[in-house]
Amino acid sequence: MPIAQKVTLLTPDEYIRSEEEGDIRHEYVNGYIYAKASASRRHNLIAMALVRLLGDYLQGKSCRTYMADMKLNIRTAGIECFYYPDLMVSYDSNPPHDYYEDKPALLIEVLSATTEARDRLEKLAAYTSIPSLVEYMLVGQDWIGADIYRRVGENWVLNTYKGGEVTVLESVNLSLPIDQIYMDVIGQV
Repeated sequence: MPIAQKVTLLTPDEYIRSEEEGDIRHEYVNGYIYAKASASRRHNLIAMALVRLLGDYLQGKSCRTYMADMKLNIRTAGIECFYYPDLMVSYDSNPPHDYYEDKPALLIEVLSATTEARDRLEKLAAYTSIPSLVEYMLVGQDWIGADIYRRVGENWVLNTYKGGEVTVLESVNLSLPIDQIYMDVIGQV
């Protein structure tokens, strides 16, 4: 007969402390923690291209650009989560903590076979509940293109972009040719 094991849920403060002290990153959903998966070479090259493009464009402006190691805290409808978006832009002039942001304008995730369902379902629901969020961009790793969810009033509208097309990231007012995201991986996609 199987023996039931007691699950100990972490408080948000315990989670933050464990992340500050630990070597492995975890995401947090209502007391449960999940180890963050490692990323492929292609994922890293795409994420770095986005960081360069956005970081260079936004340098000196009234916002901050973060990649991968800055947590996002979401508190809504009795749910508290901490995620590590691949890229985040925030205009918050008074962030709540040194280790997380909670008022992003733009969130970007680079999709992989192991994270795509979570990014398109769980994170989409959580991210679009953030009042400050203007855009949530999902970037293909195994295909050239991006899906961008944009806030339009109280609703979210999905726009899909393919190679050769240009999108305007309205949250930061940047025209972004989709092909520029893939400059370091063309031929590897």
